[in-house]
Amino acid sequence: MTAAILLAGGRASRVGGAAKTLFDIDGSTLLERAVRAVDGCSPVIVVGDVVDGITGVLWMREDPPFGGPAAAVVWALDAWRDEPGDEPGWTYLLSCDLPDAVDAVRRLENHRAIAPLSTDGLCLADHSNHPQWLIGVYRTSALRRARARIAMVGRDSSMRALLADLEITAISAPDNETADVDTWEDLAQARRRHERQP
Repeated sequence: MTAAILLAGGRASRVGGAAKTLFDIDGSTLLERAVRAVDGCSPVIVVGDVVDGITGVLWMREDPPFGGPAAAVVWALDAWRDEPGDEPGWTYLLSCDLPDAVDAVRRLENHRAIAPLSTDGLCLADHSNHPQWLIGVYRTSALRRARARIAMVGRDSSMRALLADLEITAISAPDNETADVDTWEDLAQARRRHERQP
């Protein structure tokens, strides 16, 4: 089995604090797209405020909130220890602001199937070859090791700092798979792109 940690609790400051994960694109919200992308994973942990109508997930909120994505991941990993059941070998880390989350996860899954045993994880890379840590899949044991090394439970730390010591393969991906929605213009572009799709 594979688990998933979905990050949905950011400040969304570039869109005036709007509920970014609830932005609708072609009939589904960004949060719904993220949950659909990891369909079949267990558990699916959403770090953010509870949203009505989203089922089959485990809701968590880091305390204090807004400590950054690394802190949210650390909080989810720590809280997850209290859940019953065996721990899956792999865990997706996925931001909930990706219009094409389903395609991104499918690409990761295809590459994970042929990843060498020495690989701690895989993430997509954007057009400038910059790793997108929150579009990735990682060995759960490697995330546990990373969590044990990070100071201050990850608060105000970057994802790069959290994952610095892991052997991660960056996979080149089309722009749409790594394009997130940070601004109103990003949202407009994503809507236009999906309107053009058959």
